[in-house]
Amino acid sequence: MTIATPRTPRPVDHLVLPVVELDTARQRLEALGFTVAPSAQHPFGTENACVFFSDNTYLEPLAIAQRETCETEARNGNVFVARDQAYRFRNGQDGFSALVMGTQDAGADHKEFVRSGISAGEILDFSRAFKTPDGAEGVASFRLAFAADLRAPDAFFFTCQRVNPPKVDRTALQTHRNGAIGLREIVLSEVNPTDFQYPLQELVNQRDVNAHSFGMDIRAANANITVLTPAGLRSFLGLGAPENERGLRLQAFVVGVRDLAAVETLLANNNISTEKRGSRLIVHRAPGQGAAIVFEAA
Repeated sequence: MTIATPRTPRPVDHLVLPVVELDTARQRLEALGFTVAPSAQHPFGTENACVFFSDNTYLEPLAIAQRETCETEARNGNVFVARDQAYRFRNGQDGFSALVMGTQDAGADHKEFVRSGISAGEILDFSRAFKTPDGAEGVASFRLAFAADLRAPDAFFFTCQRVNPPKVDRTALQTHRNGAIGLREIVLSEVNPTDFQYPLQELVNQRDVNAHSFGMDIRAANANITVLTPAGLRSFLGLGAPENERGLRLQAFVVGVRDLAAVETLLANNNISTEKRGSRLIVHRAPGQGAAIVFEAA
């Protein structure tokens, strides 16, 4: 008899959010009360301006810095760039393309993804410069292992191993005017969520699934991964998704904040439209913000 071994769920590491340009994303995110890190370039032609949280998660607004470099890298098998280009081609320049899980061993993850039939390509190793607002610099290195499902061309996934996190003080970058602490939930949509139960279980490294009438939830180490039907997406978040649109799509994420009333005041003062649903405050998509952002009290 084969006995299933216990699994340790992976944590959410960060979210990849394609944008037209970093300046627009920076202005939008700062108006939402986030502190945005200085821009940083990848060696394969993309650039980011991240929002770091104290729970060790972050948002990665991603723009194209050198198009020719990106195109060359994609042709040479760089999965990260190739999937980013494919997403932009199909969905436009502002969006939510990837959910990234944290790992201590991306090499082992890659082997497991290959064994499970969900590998999206070869491992990617790279380094990039890092700078804090006070001028402290460092070099961050990463190893990525990719996963995807051919039935869902508009969402991809990978695990991220932070090989040598820069030894700099991120306190200033992790302090936000809106009181954001970290990511609480990632929301995807699909007509029949359980059709994608297996690949998401493998990604999160979690066997337990909570299926319900509006979709399913899979608990990561630090956040909830929720896949909602179009009806569930409308009911819970007031977001639209076609009833016949198949394939996983990343729709929204929930940020925990210290004081929801203070966030509501801040956004009103900045002329940001919001929608209150129960104990949550929803900010719908806008230029520089390709996913709905949901604030809730931590």
